[in-house]
Amino acid sequence: MPKPLHIITPVKDSYETTTGSIRAIMESDLPASCSYTVYNDFSTAGNKKLLEEMAGEFNFGLVHLEELTINPSPNYRLILQLAQKKALEAGADLMIVESDVCVKPDTILKMHTACSGLHKPGMVAAVTVDESGAINFPYLYASSYPSSTIKTRKRLSFCCSILSNSLLSAYDFERLDPEKSWFDVYISHKSLKLGFKNYLMTELPVLHRPHSSRPWKQLKYSQPWKYYLQKILKQRDKI
Repeated sequence: MPKPLHIITPVKDSYETTTGSIRAIMESDLPASCSYTVYNDFSTAGNKKLLEEMAGEFNFGLVHLEELTINPSPNYRLILQLAQKKALEAGADLMIVESDVCVKPDTILKMHTACSGLHKPGMVAAVTVDESGAINFPYLYASSYPSSTIKTRKRLSFCCSILSNSLLSAYDFERLDPEKSWFDVYISHKSLKLGFKNYLMTELPVLHRPHSSRPWKQLKYSQPWKYYLQKILKQRDKI
């Protein structure tokens, strides 16, 4: 039987895509025992107000990280620690749907049901696609994969993924490196080292508009020299 599910979305401005992501989640077929929290990672005052209005409309949890830390965005480590604590207290799996991802009505329920039937799942992720339906970053390596649920040793992304309760119980996110900004690559590899299996669901694609909340990261594709210069000089994007 599937465990309860706790869903989170980290948010940093990009209100248009964030709104689409939140609405898609709230209008989805959700498991019977399910909770949803949005973590506002220092969005502007205007976007903070809009998130509060959405939380009132849809009745989801909203955490303003500015009330918990003075550390500037990104605060993914803190978000993961807070979400892990909440999921473990509820005996739940943890699902991350990032604010630049739009799920289909059946995505969440199908992923959660699949997770409960897989062998020793650590991470289970949905493949991402662009508006034309072509697999895009960060799963370009899966472009030739068949439509299936595939056990993989390649890195998985947090774009749309489930971290099993067993994985959450086996590794304390308090141990995550505070000098890093992003943790999906590390945790997907850590899952394997702990003896879990990771799975990529290529039959369940979700729309992904990469880096919409952090436009400077688009330079990685259009002007890579400028992206890497900013990465070095401003100590950004550490994984």
